[in-house]
Amino acid sequence: MNDAIKKVLAPHALEVTDVKHYQLEKILQQAKDAPPVPTAVVHPVDFNSLDGALEAAEANIIIPIFVGPESKIRQVAKENNLDLKDYPIIDTEHSHEAAEKAVEMAKCGDVHALMKGKLGTSELLGAVISKTGGLRTERRLSHVFVMDVPSYHKSLFITDAAISIAPNLMEKRDILQNAIDCAHALGVDLPKAAILSAVEKVKPNIQSTLDAAALCKMLDRGQITGALVDGPLAFDNAISREAAEDKGIKSPVPGDVDILMAPDLESANMFAKQLQYLANAKAAGIVMGARVPIILTSRAAKSLERLSSCAVAVMVARKMGRLE
Repeated sequence: MNDAIKKVLAPHALEVTDVKHYQLEKILQQAKDAPPVPTAVVHPVDFNSLDGALEAAEANIIIPIFVGPESKIRQVAKENNLDLKDYPIIDTEHSHEAAEKAVEMAKCGDVHALMKGKLGTSELLGAVISKTGGLRTERRLSHVFVMDVPSYHKSLFITDAAISIAPNLMEKRDILQNAIDCAHALGVDLPKAAILSAVEKVKPNIQSTLDAAALCKMLDRGQITGALVDGPLAFDNAISREAAEDKGIKSPVPGDVDILMAPDLESANMFAKQLQYLANAKAAGIVMGARVPIILTSRAAKSLERLSSCAVAVMVARKMGRLE
């Protein structure tokens, strides 16, 4: 099928690859201005995880320390012509031991970030939240997508699309504060956060609207800090000032929102992936709430998204005082 026929059948299919993602490029540049982060790359026994870590090292964003079965790591490198250079490899028997060892290294301060390789997210995070040897804080772990949507004028922080299935009010408080802290690390001094629901009014039979109202009051009482927060807001009210004004909503958040907090994992995950696959968005992914940032990317993530995820970790580690 030639290009002319492709344009007739799918007129936008050849155009989306030309879209620039300036927000993620900006984050990459911020990270390159900071020292690279010593990072434990956990169980990198496939091409994507090993290549992603090496690519971030080549860009001077991280200093990788590979943790996993050394023979498998070297075999993957050999099969794919990847140069491991002199980066250290901490040999472990299996992925579970790799996760525990990486967490131990972070706890001792030998590394300042963790990067997920080819192991389950639950396996890695299980080691992170272990009551005996983990990296727990008083805050719940949560995932933040830092999204570059070409049709929007700045980065969007979407949470939580990967960890918290059906969070209660206090868990939502942690999820929101984690996203706020992530935005601060990337230079957004006073992020504007929208607590999403299907409607913009408080409805006693829609729990997400009650939670949104409570979160706004928690901001007033200092239980949440460092942001402007409004909710409940439907998505159109959050993203469009005109839509908000048509509904009589007076708020500085609509049309200039930084953080979009969904009611649950399902809605956040579907929303983020719709932006990626229908709006040509790209996303960096990170887990907040532990003593170190955790780089968490999809296996389908491309180069820019993997590098940007590492870049976000650099900025978060710096904000946490892990870097000078």
